[in-house]
Formats: sequence, structure tokens, C-alpha cells
Amino acid sequence: MTARTARERLVEAAFGLFARQGFDATTVDQIAAEAGVGRTTFFRNFPTKEDVVFPDHQPILAAVDARLHSASAATAEVALVEASAIVLDHYLEEGEVARARYRLTRSIPALRAAEIANQRDYQRVFRDHARAWGLDDLDAELVAGGVVIAHNHVLRRWLRGLSDDPRAELAGALRRIRWGAAADDDTRVVVVQARGDLDAVVDRIRAAVRSPEAP
Repeated sequence: MTARTARERLVEAAFGLFARQGFDATTVDQIAAEAGVGRTTFFRNFPTKEDVVFPDHQPILAAVDARLHSASAATAEVALVEASAIVLDHYLEEGEVARARYRLTRSIPALRAAEIANQRDYQRVFRDHARAWGLDDLDAELVAGGVVIAHNHVLRRWLRGLSDDPRAELAGALRRIRWGAAADDDTRVVVVQARGDLDAVVDRIRAAVRSPEAP
């Protein structure tokens, strides 16, 4: 069996303590002690206590960026699916850790803010590559936003125990994203800015699309 790194032990210790005594009641010193390392080792691996909740964000973001960088305009849509699957597969492999993180981000405002910042990082990477593939600024923003929303919708369904095949659901959701400018006047683009639950936002979008007064 491969020995666990100090970073891996810190993550395991942190989630264990968060589950037993709560995020706010857990200190960096307690996490370090539980992992069998010193306080300096903690901060060598994680700048803040919040960062230990998202230990793999930067490596995954880099993997997504690399996959998109290898694509061209001709293979862009396949690349979007495969890059999104990199993120989803990581959560699926985490299993209960991913579910524990979901519970934490629902109840701790600082963690929710960190999660939103991470999502913006992904959206920025997808947007920048969409521009490189020839989409104008608006279409690139719409595609990037659509990819992130589709991924998050499928992921949250899985986290809530509502999806038996999240990989297939993600592929299906991404196929519904329009690539480039609309081909007819009957297509509507609805942009909703909200901080609420994703399901509530989706309901608002559906209501706007159904409304005869929608522009």
C-alpha cells in the first residue's frame, strides 16, 4: 500500500473533524495534530482552513485547461464534453468526501463563496478557449456559462442521490448547449443573475421562456 502524503492526511483529518465537531469549531492546529504533522506543514499545503475543503481545485483546473488547449474549432464540442467530464469524474471518485463538501458549502458562507470563486475559474477557462476557437465574446460567455451550469446541475443531482448515471446525464445536458449564434429568431437566451439554489434558478429560467411577454 502506498504511504499517504502529508497533504492527503491533512484532508482526511480535516473532513473527519468537520464531521465530528463542525467547520467553525475546528482549528488548523487540531487538523495538523490529527494528521500527525505540524502547523507549518499545514500552511505549506493550504493557505487557509477553507482551502483544505477544495484540495484539488488547481490540479483539476489545469487538467481541464490542458484538454481544451489540445482542441481546435473542429473538435471543440467533443473537448467541452471531455473537459467537463474531468471535473465530474473527480467528484464521483471522491464519493463521500464530495458529499461531505456539498453539506459544508450549503451551510458555511465562506465555503460557499470559495466554491463560487472556483466555478468562476472554470467558466473563465471555458470562455477563453471558446474565444480562441473563433466564438465572439457573447457566444463564448454563453457557452462557458452553459457548460458550468450543466455540469453543476448534473453534479448536484448525483450528490442528492437523484442520478444513477451522471456521466450520461452530463453528456446529454451539454448537447443542449447551442454552439455559436442562434440560427433562427425563435431561440431565446435568458440570463439570470442569482445567488439562490440552482433548482430555483432553473425554475425561473423555465418561467421566463414560457412567458409570452419574454423578449
